[in-house]
Amino acid sequence: MAPQIVPVQTSPALPKQTTVVVIGGGIVGLSTALCLAERGVPVVVIEKGRIAGEQSSRNLGWVRKVMRPVPDLPMAQAAERLWAQMPQRVGDDCGFRQAGIAYVSRTPEELAVHESWLTSVRGSGVDSRMLTPGQVAELFPGSTGTWAGGILTPSDGRAEPTMASSAIAKAAMAKGAIIVENCAVRKLETTGGAVSGVVTEQGEIRCSQVVLAGGVWSRRFLGNHGVRLLTLPLVAAVLRTEPMDGPTDCAVGGTDFSFRKRLDGGYTITQRGALFAPLTLDHFLIGLKYLPTLMAQWRNLRVSFGREFFDDLALSRRWKADALSPFEKIRTMDPDVRHSLNEEAMRNLIAAWPVFAKAKIAQEWGGMIDVTPDSMPVIGPVARLPNLTLATGFSGHGFGTAPAAGEIVADLVSGKTPALDPTPYRPDRF
Repeated sequence: MAPQIVPVQTSPALPKQTTVVVIGGGIVGLSTALCLAERGVPVVVIEKGRIAGEQSSRNLGWVRKVMRPVPDLPMAQAAERLWAQMPQRVGDDCGFRQAGIAYVSRTPEELAVHESWLTSVRGSGVDSRMLTPGQVAELFPGSTGTWAGGILTPSDGRAEPTMASSAIAKAAMAKGAIIVENCAVRKLETTGGAVSGVVTEQGEIRCSQVVLAGGVWSRRFLGNHGVRLLTLPLVAAVLRTEPMDGPTDCAVGGTDFSFRKRLDGGYTITQRGALFAPLTLDHFLIGLKYLPTLMAQWRNLRVSFGREFFDDLALSRRWKADALSPFEKIRTMDPDVRHSLNEEAMRNLIAAWPVFAKAKIAQEWGGMIDVTPDSMPVIGPVARLPNLTLATGFSGHGFGTAPAAGEIVADLVSGKTPALDPTPYRPDRF
């Protein structure tokens, strides 16, 4: 069962025109809409299901800079500052707490990876520091694991996925944005080769700019327009516990588990070292582009060939504006829970911190992540379709960086030079 977000009353009617249409009501699309609304730019968010119904409410809630790729670090740093300002900005609590994020290492080899990253970001202003085995034991008491050390970033933190998107959506609407749920965008409308609107199941809406923030659905949407996007789906298994006393409020990740405290007093837990990879046609079409990543991370993937392949194959890859789209057939991507991965996570975590043997599991869920070959998002204009800007492919990191990503996208569609350089995320980099 999917996590239940704080309910939001959205618009029942689709307007005929606006300045910017955002396709996708996840946290990236909503953050973009909030930025635009604050600038007085008319914006309409169109969501095929419910806002934040997919990965935006199913993620771990981490807001981290630690271990980010160097080109991605400025956006993570900007996002952290924006998360800290969010309560004042939206007038509500998104659950953001700077309680720190730590990675603990069992072997010198694992520790060396963290040390290498810290060396690579020296001078960037990141407050990460290495931990000795004694410091790990002092900061995170009760562990029976043998640790070579770790890395801690005190200014990192977490927010609550079931609260944050709702708060951002409400603030965007209060500032003039319109959000329409249960309305699929079928196709883009073009005039003279440039995007001039979108066709939805409720009719057409004219606009000057379109932002595609469709997450795992973006590749299929663009493919219908002859544009190739390199993303593949992976599924994470997550669980939450009932309220309990734990070792720390800091989020902690090991090679095969992670945990973080929730506002409700429980913990969100996952098997950090494993993702489920249900094979689809796209894995065969573009899988070679992922070969370097696959060779480095193959131990983390649990590959299967089964029902998911045929379910995906049954969804159209080409359709007309007056035809039922795949997005109307599946309003919310709700992958099966991989109980085996959650059971692994709990075994590994209990072996490291026995206190978690007392945990009572309150809920489990699956979340589908859209992953690019370099695990960095795709943000920027599409050369073949002027007036279309992408904000997708966040590879499981979109929740944490969404506020900063929204600023970049709002700058791009407004014709401003972004305060953050979007070059590392340009769509044509592959």
